Amino acid sequence: MLKSLGDILVEQKALTPEQRDTYTQKAQELNQPLEEYLAKENLVTSEVLAQAVATQLHLPYIDTITEQNADPKLMSKVPFNFLRANRIAPIKKDGKVYLLTADPLNYQAIDEVNMMLDEKTQLAISTEKIISDGVNRFYPVEGTKEMMEDLAEEEQAEETTLEFGEMEETDILGMGQEAPIIKLVNHILLQAVKRGASDIHIEPYEKEIHVRYRIDGVMHVAFTPPKRVQNALISRIKIMANLNIAEKRLPQDGRIQIKVAEKTIDIRVSVLPITFGERIVMRLLDKSKTFGNLQNLGFSKRDYQIILSSIERPNGIILLTGPTGSGKTSTLYSILNKLNRPEVNIITVEDPVEYQIAGISQVQVNTKVGLTFAAALRSILRQDPDIIMIGETRDFETAQIAIQASLTGHLVLSTLHTNSAPGAITRLTDMGIEPFLIASTVSSVIAQRLVRRLCDKCKEKYKPSTELIKSLGISQKEADTITFYKAVGCPDCSNTGYKGRIAIFEVMAMTPEVALLTMDRADTHLIQKEAEKQGMKLLIQDGIEKIKEGLTSIDEVLSVAAADNAVTESDNPITDNESEKK
Repeated sequence: MLKSLGDILVEQKALTPEQRDTYTQKAQELNQPLEEYLAKENLVTSEVLAQAVATQLHLPYIDTITEQNADPKLMSKVPFNFLRANRIAPIKKDGKVYLLTADPLNYQAIDEVNMMLDEKTQLAISTEKIISDGVNRFYPVEGTKEMMEDLAEEEQAEETTLEFGEMEETDILGMGQEAPIIKLVNHILLQAVKRGASDIHIEPYEKEIHVRYRIDGVMHVAFTPPKRVQNALISRIKIMANLNIAEKRLPQDGRIQIKVAEKTIDIRVSVLPITFGERIVMRLLDKSKTFGNLQNLGFSKRDYQIILSSIERPNGIILLTGPTGSGKTSTLYSILNKLNRPEVNIITVEDPVEYQIAGISQVQVNTKVGLTFAAALRSILRQDPDIIMIGETRDFETAQIAIQASLTGHLVLSTLHTNSAPGAITRLTDMGIEPFLIASTVSSVIAQRLVRRLCDKCKEKYKPSTELIKSLGISQKEADTITFYKAVGCPDCSNTGYKGRIAIFEVMAMTPEVALLTMDRADTHLIQKEAEKQGMKLLIQDGIEKIKEGLTSIDEVLSVAAADNAVTESDNPITDNESEKK
């Protein structure tokens, strides 16, 4: 006889005997199986439940689907939608074919998959999330090679009747709707989402096209389609983004919304005419993304307390600074998430609205109809807000309205393009804001950069050279107490040595001493020195803390923080250095 699930959970110490009896009785009252009740009420994790079911049925439990055990050819024998709907995944492990399922009682679906595979399989248990993530990640899309062969066949069939370079616009539109081009564009988008790319670059050159992805801040060449598909490829993307395919002389901006693996992806499309055609850059935004707890972003204890005291104030300005792509927006959204309560009225002005947050009114800037940051802010102040978020303070007018909003009792969050926290003060004075207004309204400034996180599975300990240690600004004696790691590379991190990114911060509070220097129009260097006396850690110092924790490498920290020291010591904080984009 099978043991009861409740008894197994007690043996696994997931429940006490008293809890087992109570939950079993409640499940019976609701006419539900015990596992369904426990899952719905979040009384036991899905992993623990799956392990208990596996023990009960004497089946293996598999806790992950990796490149080693995922077999795309095996998966492709079963339609993708069927696997996803029934939470089933066929994998190969130790020479056997396992059928992972989250519901071993779904006999019909299991039998259908067995018929489609036509192989001897063994049932195994896993969680719905593990199966869903594995299918989404490893189910094969049509390979580039096959698509290129399709395009080659098409070219041979049409080579006597048309030339790609001399086609009329109507013909290009027709080409854009042909299956091979649609497959190619879908492939580009799917691979970008699967590989976690933030941007897709399609770059035409004299004899070829380069498709590159930005993954964890670094550009990677994905593949190079032939030059002859250029017009059709660009036209297809323009059609999807509702752009004018006949206009090739002017830049255009559009949007595409797609759904991939149950995730809604919003794509911002930018088309720019260049020497050899039109260059397209697509920024991918995952609409299903949730923003982490502010406490888990990686702030030091001192920095977190400064931010908490700033956001708990009824008024004041909190500024986030850094170059494009440094994670400012994500930090802003995490702060908004913490502030978002039913009793508070929060309104944002953004260009564009990147992510929707329930309970917050978000305004999209539209310069074509005159809805600028400044115009939107003037209207927002009549909407009785408690907290205002301005996507970017770009000019004197926007900065002036933000200052006035703060003085009239509003908490204001915004971003600035400067390279350091002290540099934000000088930037505002350069915009024309009076220093005494800056000193009385700005409560804190957060500068940040993103560095790649070392892959936990393959990072290795090593001894860095004396030159590298010196460039970090620490002594050899201190270096001897630190365990340094370097990137190696493994299948889990696509042989890059890094997986994901973390932020390094520089948080400056507007202390009375810093306020005095602000009113004296002191340069960035003097403000920085005073802020350091008050306990502010520079970006590179926070980076060293992350190195000590084994989270990132020296090379990564130096690539974003070392250059900033030179800038910070100058009087010019205005530089928006796109080349620092990570």
